[in-house]
Amino acid sequence: MSVPVPPPPDGVLSGTSDSMEAGEPTLGLSDASPDEGLIEDFAVEDKAVEQLVGGLLSHYLPDLQRSKQALQELTQNQVVLLDTLEQEISKFKECHSMLDINALKRALKLQQKRQKEELEREQQREKEFEREKQLTAKPAKRT
Repeated sequence: MSVPVPPPPDGVLSGTSDSMEAGEPTLGLSDASPDEGLIEDFAVEDKAVEQLVGGLLSHYLPDLQRSKQALQELTQNQVVLLDTLEQEISKFKECHSMLDINALKRALKLQQKRQKEELEREQQREKEFEREKQLTAKPAKRT
C-alpha cells in the first residue's frame, strides 16, 4: 500500500515517490546553473524591446508630431494676439489721455471764465464806488 504524497510547490520539478525510492535523481531549481541561458534571453529581450519600441514609435510618433506642430502654431498665434493686444492697450491709453486732456481744457476754460466774471464784478464795484464818491456832497470851497 502506498501513501499519497502532496504535490511539489510550483516551479519545482520532482519525480514521483516511486522514482525516489528507485534512487533516480530529481531536477529542482537549485540543480540548474543560475547564469545558464541568460545571454540568449538578453539577446531575445533586446530584439523584443527594439521591436516594441519601434512599434510604439511608429504608432504614436505621427500623432505626437502633429500635436507638436499644433502647439507651435498655437504659440505663434498667442504671440500675434499678445502683440495685437498690446497695440490696442496703447491705443486705449492714448484715447484716455486725450479724454483727460479735453477734460483739463474744459476745466481750464471754466476757470478762466470764472476769473473773468470775478474781474468784471470787481470792476463794476469799483465803478459804483467811484460814482458814489462823486455823488457824495462836498463842502464848497471858499474863495
